[in-house]
Amino acid sequence: MEDLLKLEKQICFPAYAFSRELTNLYRPLLEKLDVTYPQYLVMMVLWDEFEKTVNQLGEKLRLDSGTLTPLLKRLEQKGLVNRTRSKKDERVVLISLTETGTELKEKAKDIPTEMLKFLDISIEDLTQLKNLLNKILNK
Repeated sequence: MEDLLKLEKQICFPAYAFSRELTNLYRPLLEKLDVTYPQYLVMMVLWDEFEKTVNQLGEKLRLDSGTLTPLLKRLEQKGLVNRTRSKKDERVVLISLTETGTELKEKAKDIPTEMLKFLDISIEDLTQLKNLLNKILNK
């Protein structure tokens, strides 16, 4: 009988290793912006949609509030986002971009192109990989 517990039989290991490698490739690019990878993810959502609630960010990024709250506090300390209570419901915290946070998008615009160079993979292969990962994540 085949031993399914061999490392080379697992999907989890290449997914984990790829995730770590990808994050490491982003690190020097993000250090120039003074943001971490999770902070960069938040900024990308806000560059696209300007304002979100903490819960909406958590859902979109698959992060719980215990992870997201300190991350958002650090972004606020850096002057990139504002955290304000909703006037409609005090329990809801709204996250929006500051002017500095909006300007950071211009500094980040070349990151996707740089990542493509680092990965040395076709856009078609990368799109196929992204689609497969999303298919698995959305089940």
